[in-house]
Amino acid sequence: MATTDLPSGRSGTRTVAGSPRADGPRRTHGAVVAVKNVFVAESSTFYTILGVTLFLVVFGVVMVLSSSSVEQYAATHDFFGAASRQGLYAVLGVPLMLVASRVPARLWRKWAMRILGAALFLQLLVYTPLGIEVQGNRNWVGFGSFTAQPSEAIKLALALGIGAIMYAKRDKLRDWKEIFVPVGIATVLPLGMVLLGGDQGTAMIMLILVLGALYIGGARARHLLAIVVAVGVVLPFVTMASSSRQVRISAWLSGCTDSNQYQDLCWQPVHGMWALASGGVFGVGLGNSKAKWSWLPEADNDYIFAIIGEELGLIGAVVVLALFVVLAVSMIKVIRQSNDPFVRTVTGAILAWIIGQALVNIAVVLGLLPVLGVPLPLISAGGSALIMTLVAIGVVLSFARDLPGRNAVGGPRHDLAPQNGRFR
Repeated sequence: MATTDLPSGRSGTRTVAGSPRADGPRRTHGAVVAVKNVFVAESSTFYTILGVTLFLVVFGVVMVLSSSSVEQYAATHDFFGAASRQGLYAVLGVPLMLVASRVPARLWRKWAMRILGAALFLQLLVYTPLGIEVQGNRNWVGFGSFTAQPSEAIKLALALGIGAIMYAKRDKLRDWKEIFVPVGIATVLPLGMVLLGGDQGTAMIMLILVLGALYIGGARARHLLAIVVAVGVVLPFVTMASSSRQVRISAWLSGCTDSNQYQDLCWQPVHGMWALASGGVFGVGLGNSKAKWSWLPEADNDYIFAIIGEELGLIGAVVVLALFVVLAVSMIKVIRQSNDPFVRTVTGAILAWIIGQALVNIAVVLGLLPVLGVPLPLISAGGSALIMTLVAIGVVLSFARDLPGRNAVGGPRHDLAPQNGRFR
């Protein structure tokens, strides 16, 4: 190793070509860059989606504790049973979301159809001895004390599958056969399997997801209108196939004015409305709900928004709505800033799924829709729904990390020039 004088006059060492340490500093620099890439500052859209999601998850655990504590104590002498489980699901789901956010879009696209096939296999288990029926819906599987809802995995798998199809057919969007035949096959099978189990609420969310994916993916409006008309024709027959759905819809259409229905079909919607009304503008205070004292069925699940309105008032309910709006706007930014048909389609599907399900749940609590058994995303109690929703948001976060206009380490690029009046 040769020595040379440093500018300061002190002697030092220098590595010459051929020395065993010739590439040491370069390797060290590469390792430093690799570590920095893990902790690199992401876009504001990335952090907005992540921040809103984490807030809703924490808020959901708190509201599950508040809404379930009384009935949990009555059943098990443990106030924290349901909240502890929800917290565990959050502890599992948030890391999975962060892991999903590191997966490149090309890998999601590559594995999309395999993921859809795996989700369909899980849904088939519902019709084996492992299947569990809850309140007339056979849509769960049980492994000992562990239960799961495979249809939640199908939602994400369907979003990825349609995204992969739209990417493969991106040059043939005007030919309806090229789009709707493969998308129809990918949609009808899981949709039929869910409907066979009697879960019309989940099937409705899946339809919203598919329509959102096709619309954002670039399908022609008249073709989408034809699908909507076809669904409108088939929906009454599917609804009337179940006597329980018939009577629920009949009670909803009558406005629950029949006193004979008050103790049965109208008990839940009426008490949900009373809970909202008693909250007023500022609410009765966190933990002070009266409806949760066994007056409101599914207070920690399908009707948790009623408890939010009762305890936190109109202000709390509006804040929850505003957070979902912020989440929707952030996902729309991902769609607008991406040039990848797969990214746009999958993000549109997940946007339609999460925001559409939130609006349906809130509409049910407000009496604008009949009772459908659809939980409020990220807030209602339930492990499968929470974990799969978090993983889906992780997929969107992975897209947000790789938007055009960002350099290799995630920072903004300054070499972009407007082309034809807009940035590409």
